[in-house]
Amino acid sequence: MRSTTEALHAFEKSVERYIQELNHLSTEQLLAKPSEEEWSIGQMVVHLIRSAQNMHLRNVDQCIEGREAVLAGTGVKTENGEKAFELGSFPPIRIRVPASPQYTPEQPENKEQLIEGLRDVAERMRRTEPTLIQAPLEHTVPHPNFGALNATEWFLLVEMHYRHHFLQLERLKAFLGSV
Repeated sequence: MRSTTEALHAFEKSVERYIQELNHLSTEQLLAKPSEEEWSIGQMVVHLIRSAQNMHLRNVDQCIEGREAVLAGTGVKTENGEKAFELGSFPPIRIRVPASPQYTPEQPENKEQLIEGLRDVAERMRRTEPTLIQAPLEHTVPHPNFGALNATEWFLLVEMHYRHHFLQLERLKAFLGSV
């Protein structure tokens, strides 16, 4: 498993790449969707920001704080979870979740909102990384696919998730080039 410092540096590079990519897009391109079921680049970035802030890093905080549900022990890592952390990445496959108001990100208001959101996540990652040492490894929060993850694993997951979505970004850029 890679160190949290290495993951933080890789994450910061990913954020820089996303910001560079956004700076090269018009608002129209940012909001363009290949189909009604698929996301725009803007929606994908909203998803990255929200999942990091509201799920991954929130769960890091829960593991560090050791809330009751966390202390009770939430099981074990699944086979998918073991594989992801062994490889240090998600499998290079498309993960499709049916569209729903709870899951489908809304379109962003503007590019600046996305850039600010990405920078906020990067800042929170920088603040969080040195605190991971305080989190007991047995404090876990379950991930829907990977099972019980501790604070360090939730932290590493942020970088893996951002890197995984580069595949989607490339597909969406190809779609924009074909429009």
